[in-house]
Amino acid sequence: MFTGIVEELGEIVRSTETGDDSALVAIRGPLVTSDARHGDSIAVNGVCLTVVDVDGGVFTADVMGETLRRTALGALRPGDPVNLERAAALGSRLGGHLVQGHVDGVGEILGREPAAQWETVRFRLPAGLARYVVEKGSITVDGVSLTVAEAGDDWFSVGLIPTTLKLTVLGTKQIGDPVNLEVDVLAKYVERLLGDRGAGGAR
Repeated sequence: MFTGIVEELGEIVRSTETGDDSALVAIRGPLVTSDARHGDSIAVNGVCLTVVDVDGGVFTADVMGETLRRTALGALRPGDPVNLERAAALGSRLGGHLVQGHVDGVGEILGREPAAQWETVRFRLPAGLARYVVEKGSITVDGVSLTVAEAGDDWFSVGLIPTTLKLTVLGTKQIGDPVNLEVDVLAKYVERLLGDRGAGGAR
């Protein structure tokens, strides 16, 4: 489990195919690897990956074909920056919201509107995710916990403060770039519970 508060801007070092449908990805992140061990979880642009090895500030992780197909990780190349966050520790502050690191879909940046102290960014929503996105609700974009400013049938917008623009990949991404999206898991649980109630599942 994560919080959506990015700890470090890392960098893709290399990606090596390990089969027809998988890859071994090496990522530089001195901070997140300072106490990392084999089997630990690190979110990379919002995707929960398991550490295979750590060497000199670089960790490697196996990425299966399912992950490559359902996220924007497959589009990353050596030198690309990535948002990194270690798994949350019990008893620590929850600065963002509950993030699983399980990407629900890949969105796209539709527009950017700079202002004096922030920037409004608009994203395309994949089909089927709009029902989970509400104004003032939470959403994770490339691993960053954000508050929805506006929401439409197939889009939503957020306001990015200077810190987010400076310390995450969202500050440099351009119109048309893909982003990993994870909706608030609480919304999915509520939908399931209400569905069960409507089907007579409530007791």
